[in-house]
Amino acid sequence: MVIDDKNQKQPMEFYNMSDFLRGQSSKLITGLSEEDKTAFVLKNGKPVAILISHDRYERLLRAGIDITEY
Repeated sequence: MVIDDKNQKQPMEFYNMSDFLRGQSSKLITGLSEEDKTAFVLKNGKPVAILISHDRYERLLRAGIDITEY
């Protein structure tokens, strides 16, 4: 049996706010973009934002989902 990885849900990654404060922003965002992923940003262990790759965002728009409406 062949499994299509695109259709299989994978847990989202998470980054701590402190990672961004340590000058890791460029590295984290570049990796997220290159791997076409989505990730939580945590502050004090609680989610405060979500990062999404541009390609993934474009796919959502093409599917009729505009996340700015929510």
